[in-house]
Amino acid sequence: MATPNQRNGGQLLVASLMALGARKAFGVPGESYLAVLDALYDTQGQLDFVLCRNEGGAGFMAAAYGKLTGSPGICMVTRGPGVTNASIGIHTAMQDSAPMIVFVGQVGTDMKGREAFQEIDYRAMFGTVAKWTVEIDRVERIPEILARAWKTATTGRPGPVVIALPEDMLTSLTDVEPLSRLQPIAEPAPSAATMAEVARILSAAKRPVILYGGCNWQPQASAALQAFAEGSSIPVVSVFRYIDQFDNHAPVFCGEAGVGMAPGVKRLLGEADVILAINNRFGENSTDGYSLLSVPQPKQRLIHVHASDAEIGKIYQPELGIQAGPNAFAEALATLGPVSGDWADWCAQGRAAYEAGFDLPPQPSPVDMGQVMAQLAKGLPEDVILTNGAGNFTIWPNKVFKFGPKARLLAPQAGAMGYGLPAAIAAKVAEPNKTVVCFAGDGDFQMNCQELASALQAGAQPIILVLNNGTYGTIRAHQERNYPARVSGTDMVSPDFSALARAYGFHAERVETTADFAPAFERALASKTGALLDLAIAADAITPRLTLSQMRAAALKAQEQA
Repeated sequence: MATPNQRNGGQLLVASLMALGARKAFGVPGESYLAVLDALYDTQGQLDFVLCRNEGGAGFMAAAYGKLTGSPGICMVTRGPGVTNASIGIHTAMQDSAPMIVFVGQVGTDMKGREAFQEIDYRAMFGTVAKWTVEIDRVERIPEILARAWKTATTGRPGPVVIALPEDMLTSLTDVEPLSRLQPIAEPAPSAATMAEVARILSAAKRPVILYGGCNWQPQASAALQAFAEGSSIPVVSVFRYIDQFDNHAPVFCGEAGVGMAPGVKRLLGEADVILAINNRFGENSTDGYSLLSVPQPKQRLIHVHASDAEIGKIYQPELGIQAGPNAFAEALATLGPVSGDWADWCAQGRAAYEAGFDLPPQPSPVDMGQVMAQLAKGLPEDVILTNGAGNFTIWPNKVFKFGPKARLLAPQAGAMGYGLPAAIAAKVAEPNKTVVCFAGDGDFQMNCQELASALQAGAQPIILVLNNGTYGTIRAHQERNYPARVSGTDMVSPDFSALARAYGFHAERVETTADFAPAFERALASKTGALLDLAIAADAITPRLTLSQMRAAALKAQEQA
């Protein structure tokens, strides 16, 4: 029997989460953490449990919430099958450098090590995937470990933390007090001497480039970086799927270094003599398979700025490594002021190449996505949030849309299919008054289409554009390049997506022609229940400038000449 001053572990956990600032938790219930679910009964309207239909969807929602807000996305799942489903969200958060905390029910401490029902050693399973993995064996340590987990998830290189919760620990009683709110930890900042060295290296350049990425940018920091870049006429390039952290309308913005990298971006990075890299981890996609910079010593003079010392020199050895957070460094740039050099034409060429990417030929498809994107650019609010999963269709929101300073993109650096819909739901949970538009391929959408029910129940219903071309397009493109005219395992038979969405309470329409899109999208915007538009896309229109037929013909010709 609990005394008035005692709580069980579930109550202590929830009270501490509320004190830390958690307001939403995404999950699927499980008997292994019933005490936590019971404690959440008393926090409705303060810390809400968003009920999901699959732990993979819950993991994606928490990862997207962390990426959007900068506060850890909270995911709650049961042991064994529950957390293995959720692992896709953990991996996505790690590659995105997004703050996230995953709570996993665990077998009782008296059963550990016996391969009890659904037992998993979480330290072994997630040791190389999460930023930190820990198990709380004593109820008194909940506040201590939660404080460390929150700090770990949000500082340095942000990322996911996995916390295992033994069932008997959660039901144990204690008189330990929950956490009070933690004081934020200031970002590491560069010294004046360091900034003078930055200015010296940049001023000596002939072809400088700023390459930025990562989470946790504040609007004022993005604005400060933009002011420095514009004042200095230095071209700016985003890493893969972080184009939203810089105003794409700025005359110095030159595109994204990512999958399907534009020739102009490759030229900027490959021919640069100085690269100022801020808050990025030099992933495979942003370096064109580590080919644009030589490993480990690039020919470009490299200034690498990151809040985590573990990222500096991990792959490329910089001439100047600076442990500093992106916001603190941008503030220091503002204090430093612009630098000057004879590179204005270099910047203008990069911008011209970026702008040329929006000059698209007509698409050989019933619905022309080039024209759709032009209409969206005119009609969407400036603070729109776009989301997508993975597939060739992501070219449209990632490379044919200009993000202003208030617009956001939630897209997985891990290339995880099925992310777009859960991310859109998380965005509507976090920002219910904003327009959220999810781009999904027909294969991508069906990875998590059951989460439409989660959206309905949470009242968080976005607009979903299903680019329906009847094939797993990315893999089909690789097939046509490598095994032309031998289609295997990529054609799909799908349900009536409009009927499916209506069954989940959404407004839904099939859009058969380009002319039909604009009025259908107006109805989608006006809908109070969210909307799904099923767009008729030709499989042949696989990229804006190259069709499957052209890929196949080129591959067949190459075979004949071999």
